Amino acid sequence: MLIVQKFGGTSVGDLDRIQNVANRIARTVSEGHQVVVVVSAMSGETNKLVSYAEHFSDNPERAEVDMLLSSGERVTAALLSIALNEMGYSATSMTGRRAGIITDMVHTKARIERIDAAPMKNALAEGKIIVIAGFQGVNEEGRVTTLGRGGSDLSAVAVAGAIGADLCEIYTDVDGIYTTDPRIEPTAKKLDKISYDEMLELASLGAKVLQNRSVELAKKLNVNLVTRSSFSDAEGTLITKEENIMEKPLVSGIALDRNQARIALEGVVNRPGIASDIFGALATSNVNVDMIIQTSGHDDTTNMDFTVPQNELNDARSVVEQFCKKHEIKESTFDESICKVSIVGVGMKSHTGVAAKAFATMAKENINIQMISTSEIKVSMVVDEKYAELAVRALHNAYELDK
Repeated sequence: MLIVQKFGGTSVGDLDRIQNVANRIARTVSEGHQVVVVVSAMSGETNKLVSYAEHFSDNPERAEVDMLLSSGERVTAALLSIALNEMGYSATSMTGRRAGIITDMVHTKARIERIDAAPMKNALAEGKIIVIAGFQGVNEEGRVTTLGRGGSDLSAVAVAGAIGADLCEIYTDVDGIYTTDPRIEPTAKKLDKISYDEMLELASLGAKVLQNRSVELAKKLNVNLVTRSSFSDAEGTLITKEENIMEKPLVSGIALDRNQARIALEGVVNRPGIASDIFGALATSNVNVDMIIQTSGHDDTTNMDFTVPQNELNDARSVVEQFCKKHEIKESTFDESICKVSIVGVGMKSHTGVAAKAFATMAKENINIQMISTSEIKVSMVVDEKYAELAVRALHNAYELDK
């Protein structure tokens, strides 16, 4: 088999852990498999580099930030390659550029546009283990770009698709996907299998094991993903097509996303195209808008509430202030003390009353729901951040996910 193995920051957190990863890779190769490895920076390294940049500037040039941050993964890739070669295996490290990963022009959260897999395929034909610095690529101008949060996962899935890998294993410090965060609810159970769509919802809703863009790409490229621990030999969780899962639970998991902020706009001029102008400007500033509620105001105005990632709030605030200056928004408020709690499950498609149970559970715990968003397999609720863990535990118990 041709296997892509991705190791996160905690898996390569120090030199001993890098050696542990090298041993695991060697074991996979000894079983007769070809291996391409994608690595993150050592844990804490990216934050350290960010602090270096912020020492000189509160708003450093993003292209320079990319150049800086990409060095963390390169260090890991080189060290792991050195360790493997010392063990008698032929390994070669590759930057995003050498691996042929071409991105768009957006710095600090670029998107992969294509991969020229020839260098990787040539190295595999020579019997080499390839160790790729994740989280990075180059744009058409040849400048280094980084892929944003969870970018190394995205690198791994994209590489797996480009080289036609049989399997993509994502190694982290947890041994699979759980019904919810075990640190919040100790009775959470590990799932053997989960569908792409369920995992996509969980990832986009705050589950930190996998990043949502990675799951989306895996579904598109039909890459079988396995998440597992780099610290044990326990079976992980397979993320695959829905039809490959025999028993579809009503609710598979509860997700919590604390990286949320709510923006309330009052007295918005109620003219044709105003929503398009506001949300178009946010999109141009690369702000991801999630939930949206629009209600009728007074005196030919309207009110809009929407949520954005907390780390994009400053960019959103700048956009909103421009509309306030033009007197198209009377008043704006920004609230970072919220969170989003969600229930996810493909079983919702064929069962009624799932959302009603969630709302009743929140009412029983005296938790006020500020905003609601639904899809075919998910119900999301915005609540006060102080109720985050209570909401997760209550919902986990209500849907009997501990059984």
